[in-house]
Formats: sequence, structure tokens, C-alpha cells
Amino acid sequence: MSCSLSTHVLDTAAGRPAAGVRIELRWDGELVASAETDADGRARLADELVPGAYVLAFSPPSPFFRRVELTVELEDGHYHVPLLVSPYGCATYRGS
Repeated sequence: MSCSLSTHVLDTAAGRPAAGVRIELRWDGELVASAETDADGRARLADELVPGAYVLAFSPPSPFFRRVELTVELEDGHYHVPLLVSPYGCATYRGS
């Protein structure tokens, strides 16, 4: 079994993708992947991950949210976890 992870960051205040957002993926405290979102706000973080609990951390373009961390449980398959962010609000969900 293996899994993969990608993300998409959208700046809902500006109405466009958030380019250049730093993202880190940690497993058991160890950094296993990092990336910055492209011009479309997308990043593919890793393929061939071992299933388990991972911490996904974003450094979004917000004057209030300096770091947004999520703990996600990955099993077999591909996961897409978008982040919607504005200056004073954020939301995430499991995408497809």
C-alpha cells in the first residue's frame, strides 16, 4: 500500500490562486516533503508515502494566519487537500 498527496491554495479575498505558498509535510516529526505552490496555487507534495498520520503545514498569505497545520490520516490512494484562505479566515477539505 502507498499513498500520495497534493494540495491547492486559493486566496478567497483576492479571488485567485495563491502562488508561492510554502508547504511542509511531516511524518513522526520528520520533514518528508516540502514545496511551494505554483502560479495556479497547486503543489504535489509526495508520491509513494507510507500510510499513516501526517502533519500538513501551510504558510499562507494572511496577516493573521501565519501557519495553518492539519493532521491527516492517509491510507492507500491519492489525497488532495485544498486550503481556502483570506486575511481573517481559512477552511480546508478533502478534495478529489
